[in-house]
Amino acid sequence: MLSKLLEFLYLKVYINIVVKQTTTLVYIKISNKNGIVDTNERIFETTELSDKMYDFIKKYKKLSPFYYISILDNSETQGAVPSCDKKKITEFIDTSSLNHMCHNGEWTYYTTKNEIVNIQQKYKKIGVDFIFSPIIVLSNFFKDKINTGMALFILVEEGFLCIAIFDNGTLLFSLYLDVEHDTETHDLFDDSLEKMDMDLDLDDSIDLDNSIDLDNMDSLDDTDLLDGMDDFGDIEDLDSFDEIDEFSESKDIEEELTEELDNSDISVDDNEEFTEDYHRFGMIQSAVNSFYKDERFNSKFIENIYIADAIGVSRDLKKYIEDEMFLNVYIREVNTSVELSVLAKMELE
Repeated sequence: MLSKLLEFLYLKVYINIVVKQTTTLVYIKISNKNGIVDTNERIFETTELSDKMYDFIKKYKKLSPFYYISILDNSETQGAVPSCDKKKITEFIDTSSLNHMCHNGEWTYYTTKNEIVNIQQKYKKIGVDFIFSPIIVLSNFFKDKINTGMALFILVEEGFLCIAIFDNGTLLFSLYLDVEHDTETHDLFDDSLEKMDMDLDLDDSIDLDNSIDLDNMDSLDDTDLLDGMDDFGDIEDLDSFDEIDEFSESKDIEEELTEELDNSDISVDDNEEFTEDYHRFGMIQSAVNSFYKDERFNSKFIENIYIADAIGVSRDLKKYIEDEMFLNVYIREVNTSVELSVLAKMELE
C-alpha cells in the first residue's frame, strides 16, 4: 500500500533504448498521475553505453526513484513460434539454452540466455528492467488489426525485419531477419534457427510471459557471467492490451501514405545493385514463400500487409510488394522507442 502511494506521489520516468546499426536512440518519457509531463529523445553516434549517453540517462534517473529502463532486443537469434505447447514448440525450434515466453497462452517468443546476459553486462552501469521482443512491439502496435482478419505484419527497423502472420489474433508464422546477414531463404525459418545450434529449455519452472523483467530473475546456469546481477523471475501478466489508453492516440495514416506512394512507377534492372528496399522486398517475398510451402504452418492466403515503418522506407517497397506479390500494402510510421515506453507502462499496471 505504501509503495502504491509513493508511486502516486512521485514522477515515473521511462527510459527507452533502441540500438540501431551505428547509433543508439534514447527516448525519455516522464509522467505523473495526470499523464505525460515531458518527453525527450536523443540519438548517440555509438552502439555502446558511452559516457555521454550515461550522463544523459543518469540525469533522468535522478528525477524519481520510480524510473524504468527498457531496451529492444535486436539479437539475431530470436523469434516466435505459433504455440505454447512444449511438444509443438520442438517441431519448430531445436532445444538448447533459450529463454522462451508464452504470450497470452497462444504463442511463444524466445531469445538466447547468453544475449540477455550480454545486454545486462553492456548496461550494467545503468541497469535494465525490461527487454522487449520486436514481435511484442509489432503485435501491440497493430493490436487494432491483428484481430480483424488474416494479414502479414512487418516491423521495419534499420537493421532487421520482424515478420508475423496473424489470422484473427492467432499467430501462424513469424521470422526475425537480420538485413545485413540475410541468408539464402528457400527455407528462411529453418535457416535462421540453424544458427542457434541449441535447444529450448522446456523445464516447467520457466515462467512464460510477455516480456523479460530483469528486476527479479531466476539464476542462469553460468553464474560467473551474471557477475552478481539479478536473476530471471516473474513479471506482470499483459493479457489486457485493449485496456491501454495510450496507444489509442495513434491514428491510422495508412490511407494518407498510400496516396503518396501510389504515383511512382519503378523498374529494376537485373544487372543493377539492388536498393535496400528491394533487398527488404526479397526477404519478405522469401518469407511468405516459406510460409506457404512449409507443412508445419497453417498456411492461408494473404491479401493484406501492414508495415510498421521505423526508418522511413522509400515508396518503392510498397510498389515492389504490390506489383510483384499482388498484395494490399498499408504503412504506418512508428517510433520504436516510444512503443517501448508503452509496453513498460503496461508491465507496471
